[in-house]
Amino acid sequence: MYPKLELYVGGQWRSGAGRKTESVINPVNEKALAELPHASKVDLDDALEAAKKGFETWRRTDAWNRARIMCKAADIMRERLEAIAAVITQEQGKPLFEARLEVAAAADVIQWMAEEGKRSYGRVIPSRLPGTRTFTTQESVGICTAFTPWNFPVLSPARKIAGALGGGCALIIKPSEETPGAAVEMTRAFAEAGLPEGVLSVVFGVPGEISEYLITKPEVRKVSFTGSIPVGKHLTKLAAEGVKRVTMELGGHSPVIVFDDVDPEKTADFSVGGKYRNAGQVCISPTRFYVQENSYKKFAARFAEQAKAVKLGNGLEAETRMGPLANARRLDAMANIVADCQSRGAKIAAGGMRRGNHGYFFEPTVVTNLQDDSRLMTQEPFGPIAPIIPFKTLDEVVARSNSLPYGLAAYAFTTSTKNANVISDALEAGMVGINTFSISMAETPFGGVKESGYGHEGSVEGLEAYTSKKFISQA
Repeated sequence: MYPKLELYVGGQWRSGAGRKTESVINPVNEKALAELPHASKVDLDDALEAAKKGFETWRRTDAWNRARIMCKAADIMRERLEAIAAVITQEQGKPLFEARLEVAAAADVIQWMAEEGKRSYGRVIPSRLPGTRTFTTQESVGICTAFTPWNFPVLSPARKIAGALGGGCALIIKPSEETPGAAVEMTRAFAEAGLPEGVLSVVFGVPGEISEYLITKPEVRKVSFTGSIPVGKHLTKLAAEGVKRVTMELGGHSPVIVFDDVDPEKTADFSVGGKYRNAGQVCISPTRFYVQENSYKKFAARFAEQAKAVKLGNGLEAETRMGPLANARRLDAMANIVADCQSRGAKIAAGGMRRGNHGYFFEPTVVTNLQDDSRLMTQEPFGPIAPIIPFKTLDEVVARSNSLPYGLAAYAFTTSTKNANVISDALEAGMVGINTFSISMAETPFGGVKESGYGHEGSVEGLEAYTSKKFISQA
């Protein structure tokens, strides 16, 4: 069952009465799930006013009681895991088993940040003057605003909500209009857990209009955004005009380096699962497979074989391993990428086409014999298309891996400690996985370098992003 969609402002739910609305579309059948109300300027002003009051309450709430409320919200989410997961699958398309993992991960993030908020330490600095004390404290940044994408409807908002609340801030968040239901359900968990009015408001609307309206308000002191590089650059400029703190988690194009010293077929089997998770619509998805030349043919053949075997279908069906793309735009993007590859003489080793004539289904796709300057190799695909390219030497593959302006995630598979050490140091990425694609946990920092972003979510860094350090000298 899909939930009723409402705005949440100042501790109150607001329906679509008298407001503009838009349809939320099921990517399986392209039918409307519900109507989503858009926030008016009055709603946004009310959210800002409520955030002022909410912040004063929350910043004065001790860390233990903040943690108690946040942990209760996490527990409510765990109790409703199946229901929230079903909402995710309906609105976004990913298989139900992936949606369950996402809800569980979101609850873990909230709980971890709740507990870490108890340990937002300052430090005592030895004074050079007798009879004086010098020390630092951590203080809440203030009112924050955040904007999240459609690919992780509950985990992405959870990271920003947990960081803000754990740091003692008030937050106005705009989740994606294409996948609002899961965020609404998570908000209900916080409301039922006893979160004070105004600490969290959830709004929807035209993304550009809401972001520009909120970011330019003097009350807002921090901006957090997850999404595309062009939009991230624009929001960063808006924030810079008010000298506001930003966290930008932007796009990626993650290289995967497979050395000759690993079993190419076993590595291919493992890599297929990583590549087609969420239909490749993951910012840290493995997207460029560089395979050392002696293993290339075996790896490519096995990868294509396994890609063809991936069960494509409705995410609510137990046997489905990959659901539809999230929207029609991604279908068009995949078709354009494949056409560009073919125009350059590349080989489509698996997939390459839309599946059926309704729903946003695109086949798991493998491309070989590809040029480095092709669109697939230079622009984030954000979909289920895997290019596989041979390489000869370590220095060569490092240079090719680092050749793009992206720097979010990178991966390598090797049994050589030397290779692992050299490659992990040499890759220009905020996160590196050696023999694993698991690089995102509540307790670990998540963020990129170069044009992939600035700042971190998760871990202690994600909490510190919502606090300011104050130095005090007391005579």
